[in-house]
Amino acid sequence: MSLKRIISITLSTGLVLGAASVSAEPTGQMLADTCAGCHGTDGVSTGPAAPHLAGMSSVYLVDSMNQFKSGERASTIMGRIAKGYTEEQYAAMGEVFAAQDIPSADQKTDADKVAAGAKVYEDSCEKCHDEKGALADDDSGILAGQWLPYLQYSMEDFKSGAREMPKKMAKKVKKLDDAQIEATLHFFASQK
Repeated sequence: MSLKRIISITLSTGLVLGAASVSAEPTGQMLADTCAGCHGTDGVSTGPAAPHLAGMSSVYLVDSMNQFKSGERASTIMGRIAKGYTEEQYAAMGEVFAAQDIPSADQKTDADKVAAGAKVYEDSCEKCHDEKGALADDDSGILAGQWLPYLQYSMEDFKSGAREMPKKMAKKVKKLDDAQIEATLHFFASQK
């Protein structure tokens, strides 16, 4: 076989294989990797304004992405990003993040607020946010070990109406003063 023929076959094979890989559907891991810029490698955020995605249930992630996409949930950039993906792709990403261990942000919390927040948690939050906010299967998001600023921003969105609060949560939060809410956020942020 001539050198020219070998080069021609090699190039043709490479083009065909290259075209096949471009047209293949992205894997869940490939899709989840696109979140790393804000949410960290494997969904472990290193920035205090972005939540960890690692350990979240797939159901919660899909619901959140749909809320961002529709504008139902306030966001800075997630509304735009969510529009670039399908429901199936949300689910594929969700499966990847759900398989990860729940991380804990390396941060300081106020011990007195954590203690006060533990009491508020037991009285007002425990029924929906099981295992101190670490149970992904309750599909209410992972609160344990999240960045304190992220938790504070989220609560501000809930209280301002920028994000709809579930009815049960609204009923409980309405009874709490700002100090109790802040203490509860310190409690969640302190979980390891």
